Amino acid sequence: MSSDLKNQDPQLNKVNSGPTQIDGQRFKELVVAGMTWLKTNHANVNALNVFPVPDGDTGTNMLLTMQAAYDEIAASGENNIGKIAHNVAQGALIGARGNSGVILSQLWRGFARALDNLDTMDVPLLAKAFEEASKTAYKGVVRPVEGTILTVAKDLASKVSQEAPNVKTLTELLTIAVEAADVSVKNTPELLPILKKAGVVDSGGKGLFFILEGMLRFINNQSLETAEFTVQPLSAMNLDDAMETIEPGQDYEVVIDFRPDQSFNLENYYTLLTEIGTSIQVGEGDGMYRMHIHVPLENRYKPIDCTMDQGVVQKVYIENLIAQMEDEKKSNAGHKKLNLAAIEPGEIAVVAISPGPGISRIFGSLGVAAITEGGQTMNPSTKDILSAFENLPTDKVIILPNNKNILMAAQAAAKMTVKNVAVIPTTNIPQGLNAMLRLVPDGDFTKIVEEMQDSLNEVETGEITIATRTVDINGVQVHEGECIALLNGKLVDSSKTLLDACLKLLEIAETSDRERITLFYGNNITKTEVNKIVDQIRLQYPSHEIELHEGGQPHYQFIIAIE
Repeated sequence: MSSDLKNQDPQLNKVNSGPTQIDGQRFKELVVAGMTWLKTNHANVNALNVFPVPDGDTGTNMLLTMQAAYDEIAASGENNIGKIAHNVAQGALIGARGNSGVILSQLWRGFARALDNLDTMDVPLLAKAFEEASKTAYKGVVRPVEGTILTVAKDLASKVSQEAPNVKTLTELLTIAVEAADVSVKNTPELLPILKKAGVVDSGGKGLFFILEGMLRFINNQSLETAEFTVQPLSAMNLDDAMETIEPGQDYEVVIDFRPDQSFNLENYYTLLTEIGTSIQVGEGDGMYRMHIHVPLENRYKPIDCTMDQGVVQKVYIENLIAQMEDEKKSNAGHKKLNLAAIEPGEIAVVAISPGPGISRIFGSLGVAAITEGGQTMNPSTKDILSAFENLPTDKVIILPNNKNILMAAQAAAKMTVKNVAVIPTTNIPQGLNAMLRLVPDGDFTKIVEEMQDSLNEVETGEITIATRTVDINGVQVHEGECIALLNGKLVDSSKTLLDACLKLLEIAETSDRERITLFYGNNITKTEVNKIVDQIRLQYPSHEIELHEGGQPHYQFIIAIE
């Protein structure tokens, strides 16, 4: 449990006894509780990924958004609940990551509107806040889709409004809200067929449920540290993400493969692990489990002893995280210098979101003025995007998100500045690069924006990656671990090899009728393998112009532009 929750003051008993109203400081404690419970369960939210691609980051995005919201009030002693709520909403908006984070920030915005400048919140006001939260979030989405976090927010608001007249305490009403959210989340597959096909519930809705349930668990003196654990597919374990943030006391990374005994109890095992370390992930596949954990120096061998009591240990990997992070810093320092366009006052500046150093260098060569790192599983926040252009010496800015899950954060950043900012809805790297070909720095801003918009349909985009689960989507039977191909974001093929996936993708895209193929290879494939695949593509398409570039992007072995 976080220190904020451990250091409770005597007034907390008012919350636990079922208050009829609370002030800003009591609300602050509930925000911390919701964030803590989401942190405990965010890996489970990440695992609720519809497509079998390595981009399950909804839980992480919502958690980082909640953390930013809490940072805004962490040092505040404000008792006015309306002011605290507005600060939460502002922090959430600034730190919003991914579409789920932006929608969450809009929920907080609506919630705060209902409490505007009020000292305390009672039962009718909580019901009103939930209702306003849902309305505001719906208004913030151009094409709302049912079966998502929006539906969950709407359903719980409706139930709370219906029951509020019969409820005396905030605890009772919050209980109703949590139960309604749970029911709504479980019903999301009935509203969104693709969820039902994939066998999952909506991840954003589940994240919202955990936030509210965390508040309720806090009130009821229940633990916020032990996850309601749901095992994820082995290939869905994103150990790269686990490495991104090394907290104090996380000296070693331990990964163990083991085959469990018949008496193995996953939840008990997970509970034991929480007493040893943090950043815990457990994945299952073909009768084998893989456990990942970060531990302090003195605990580096305890996960092995703990796991040996659960079954037969087959493989152990131990890495010094501090040394590894230092090596990574030295490696990054040796990367090629990124050259960006020098912008003069009055010129058009372009900000591009890029998933890899190679792609960033290409954007730089085309005249981009600022690069923000981001892509699958690493969505930048609204603040990150805003910071990229706020200090540029011009008021004419174009943003290329280059990822569908970054679009809303880019649009939010555009609304938070006095500069004239246009967001071109690029959903992939080829679209972004193609749009850059229309840039004339001293040209007419409106005309350049229109030309970039028009360029989006001129390029077909293919992506090759490894399937993280077995599923049947879009009529394609996918097996975990196979090479899958996506064309313009749609799953179109699953093959045994990368070469077969690439060739099938090009066939489905009717590449024979095109002229150029450009491949950007990722950081998870060797140059030797890349060259072999490209040689075969040249044999298959001898009359085409074929270009190869180092993209450096994670997760995706190839991003392919077909023109």
